[in-house]
Amino acid sequence: MGYRTTIAGSLPKPGWLAETGKLWPQWRLDGADLAQAKRDATILAVSEQTQAGIACCSDGEAARVHFVHGFLEGLEGIDPAAKVRRGIRNDRYEADCPSIVGEIRRARPVHLDEARVARAFAPGALKFTLPGPMTIVDTLYDGYYRDRKRAAFAFADALNAEMRDLVAAGVDTIQLDEPAFNVFFDEVEAWGIDAIDRAFDGIAARKAVHVCYGYGIEANIAWKRELGDAWDQYAHIFPFLSRSSADEISIELAGSRVPPGVLARLTGKDVAVGVIDVATDAIETPEQVAATIDLAAQYVPRERIIASTNCGMAPMARDVANAKLAALVAGARRAGISPDSGGRDRA
Repeated sequence: MGYRTTIAGSLPKPGWLAETGKLWPQWRLDGADLAQAKRDATILAVSEQTQAGIACCSDGEAARVHFVHGFLEGLEGIDPAAKVRRGIRNDRYEADCPSIVGEIRRARPVHLDEARVARAFAPGALKFTLPGPMTIVDTLYDGYYRDRKRAAFAFADALNAEMRDLVAAGVDTIQLDEPAFNVFFDEVEAWGIDAIDRAFDGIAARKAVHVCYGYGIEANIAWKRELGDAWDQYAHIFPFLSRSSADEISIELAGSRVPPGVLARLTGKDVAVGVIDVATDAIETPEQVAATIDLAAQYVPRERIIASTNCGMAPMARDVANAKLAALVAGARRAGISPDSGGRDRA
């Protein structure tokens, strides 16, 4: 019997492909050797999830140097060399951001190759993650549209075109990553939900949106320290996400200060509950994972719960990540969430 389990997106890259322990690793190869190594790493990522018993695998984002910029590399209208230093996530920290210099166009598929590789080796459901429109806009300098909403809708159209190719390649779930939703509440209400719905328009696959608190850099850690004892950002955005076209909302819960009661504000959706803390190398026990699932089940119907990681695990050591995957599955089994046949329609 399979249990509803998945991961938020990334896994650690193997050392023969890229630097380890970094959110922004440098590739160790180039040209045709790099292309083949990315395919091999994608196969490995699927294999490690399958071995752990994850029901809905991802490609592990093995072929991307970063969850946002990996997609942007395939778009026209962005100059990666024209960097402008600006504050992102509402000035939480500054970064040197590539510039939007012209109309955003997706001239070719970006991630189709790794999706095909992952589909060939994933025995069950396959999920593919992409950055959401608001988060993309907040990670660039807009020297062309000069309007966050207009730029976001341009990226939504590019994402929609990418999704259609991914679904045609056999991807079962498309997930948009929107950490910016936890920052810009007014924009989420004004146009953020409309932007993700535009991206998902006509997509014949399961649709997911992932919203987390960020990790991996000191600025995110410091921001979370300032949030106090109750991280209630989800309470502001869950009512809006409830009216979106998404089938599934992916959130973090384990090891965080998210008040579990906010889950009651998310209605009509499956919830991928983060039961694995990606900000620590401590390995959760199956009992701890099951306890987090049971906590969520006080506010979400148990049949709507999917056990997941809080966020990606890119900077972790591979042995730590694999141990956490095993704990995730063992905890989901212990909690007994929605046992099924493991079919591809039940991520």
